[in-house]
Amino acid sequence: MESFDENMIPGEMRTISEVLEKMKGKGYDNELTFSDHGKLQGMGKIYSPEDLIIIKIFRFEGMSDPADNSAIYLIRDKDGDVGYVMDSYGIYSDHHGAGFDEFLKQIPVNETDDWK
Repeated sequence: MESFDENMIPGEMRTISEVLEKMKGKGYDNELTFSDHGKLQGMGKIYSPEDLIIIKIFRFEGMSDPADNSAIYLIRDKDGDVGYVMDSYGIYSDHHGAGFDEFLKQIPVNETDDWK
């Protein structure tokens, strides 16, 4: 049902559950949520965009239904702790309003494979 971004190397993780399982095995199973006050929260902290770096983005595309499009953002905070945010993207976003998208756009992206 789910298919990973077409730029993926064969043999790598292909589904959301595979990615989440790999992250859990690395201790990165801390989900961050977007709060009513317009910040991410989790791991006992409240974050502003400048506190975070996106270290990996996983995009998943549904084979036949655009509503299946989703992403996992693997995020490291300034203390070195790693968590993630899940979201459906496009018009099917799990986060209503522009606040979440604007928040994500402000987080620097420095993708790396050293999380593996």
